[in-house]
Amino acid sequence: MRRLAAELIGTFWLVFCGCGSAVLAATFPAVGIGLLGVALAFGLTVLTMAYAIGHISGCHLNPAVTLGLWAGGRFPAKEVAPYWVAQVAGALLAAALLLFIAKGAPGYDIGANGLAQNGYGNESPGHYALPAALVCEIVMTAGFLLVILGATDSRAPVGFAPIAIGFALTLIHLVSIPVTNTSVNPARSTGPALLVGGIALQQLWLFWLAPLVGGFVGGLLYKALFAEGAERPQITGDQPAAA
Repeated sequence: MRRLAAELIGTFWLVFCGCGSAVLAATFPAVGIGLLGVALAFGLTVLTMAYAIGHISGCHLNPAVTLGLWAGGRFPAKEVAPYWVAQVAGALLAAALLLFIAKGAPGYDIGANGLAQNGYGNESPGHYALPAALVCEIVMTAGFLLVILGATDSRAPVGFAPIAIGFALTLIHLVSIPVTNTSVNPARSTGPALLVGGIALQQLWLFWLAPLVGGFVGGLLYKALFAEGAERPQITGDQPAAA
């Protein structure tokens, strides 16, 4: 239960601060943090929570990461579903609180302004088509898992994994925000989509399918190419497993 509580709180932090940066700060005239600011916000949520709860739950915060760690031999199958439930619950709570705060601004409309939901086609920031969005999400999530598994390998320098993982997520957002508004995380996509509804909910399937495929592929690739018997398991561990 401590691990699940940590995953719920950590995913809440990821969605509330990451999506909040896009909804509350990115387009605010006096701030206007833009794409770079949003990318940094997502990376910093991971970095901070990895140090805070990595030693408790592994700090996955992401169903695709949990699946990828299982595929990479770092996580037991029986723990996957409970982690997913905690992660989605945290994301939904964060989206609900974010919506409450956003409604405090005059002129905010969830239909027009949204909650930083993901999308493709007309719902993509750059109007990228479904095949481009699918490939982008798979490749980005697979790369994310390679960084996570490498940074938390027992042969890697101890204590620096959160920095590598946080910057990896920042880099992913810098590249893929124009394509899909960046998911690489089914929980992060589910919270906003459930509240926005409509087309965001109709397109949510892609942001489960692609990250899960990418996470699975990334986990298998690292296990096949780079893993050694000395790697430490990442149910809890001294280094965070992911975010």
